[in-house]
Amino acid sequence: MKYRKVILAGGNGYLGNVLADYYKELAEEVLILSRKPGAANGNIRTEVWDGKEEGDWVKSLEGADLLVNLCGKNVNCRYTPKNQAEIISSRTIPTRLLGKVIGKMAQPPRLWINVTSATIYRHAEDHAQDESNGELGYGFSIEVCKQWERAFFECETPKTRKIALRMGIVLGRNDSVFPRLLNLVRFGLGGQQGDGQQYVSWIHEHDVARCTEWLTDEEKMEGIINCTAPVAVKNMELMKVMRKAYGIPFGLPCPQWLLEIGVRLIGTETELVLKSRWVSPKRLLENGFTFQFAEIKPAVHDILSIRV
Repeated sequence: MKYRKVILAGGNGYLGNVLADYYKELAEEVLILSRKPGAANGNIRTEVWDGKEEGDWVKSLEGADLLVNLCGKNVNCRYTPKNQAEIISSRTIPTRLLGKVIGKMAQPPRLWINVTSATIYRHAEDHAQDESNGELGYGFSIEVCKQWERAFFECETPKTRKIALRMGIVLGRNDSVFPRLLNLVRFGLGGQQGDGQQYVSWIHEHDVARCTEWLTDEEKMEGIINCTAPVAVKNMELMKVMRKAYGIPFGLPCPQWLLEIGVRLIGTETELVLKSRWVSPKRLLENGFTFQFAEIKPAVHDILSIRV
């Protein structure tokens, strides 16, 4: 085994399952910190924590090679005052808690990756936003990211390297955005959303996992890192690639006025669809990380080939 222990805080969701499945072949132990108990699956086990208070789970962090923090309420909801408060607190409180306990440990995790969001950058249709020259946006989603990263970097962890991984939209067959878009394609509704010119900064789920492994081994890497495929794609092109790959010749578009009605019916926000996220993984590329899926067409074909 390459690693002794990998910890996934809040790792019982979609991306946590992707990482657990990836690291079960690489680590002696994969530990998921979850609010709910779970049965052991080989070398993957679950330990209960509440994300708010110290407990027996703290001892499990000792000597870990990697800690990935995935905590946070799903943003796919209406931004009511209650939901806004929960979205922020579900990210900042566990982050500060982890920082507090790690700072006191004799043998803390070697690397702590906090999975944040590439949506921190402004709506961009003119050029890509990278770690050195990217411009931050405004509004609730951006404020969430700012508070989240502030909570992360304010923690003093002298023995633990820290990376804020600004994640793009993760594409995979089992959950998240891809199966929802695929359902639209299947029913002939897979046209562009809005004017279709907004950029989608995406990343294949397998490259997410590979990236975390690479960052664990590359000890010079720390700070803010964008985690998106190097070639962003416009919404119009993404839907066209998905339709063609699935063998559906047409897809009805969804203009903005209709989208405004639809998101209210399903309880989400138009920003999640219409904001143009054009983000560049400059630091990953400059330091030698190689993406297996750099462009959208082979990524879509690969995801569709996976049996679920």
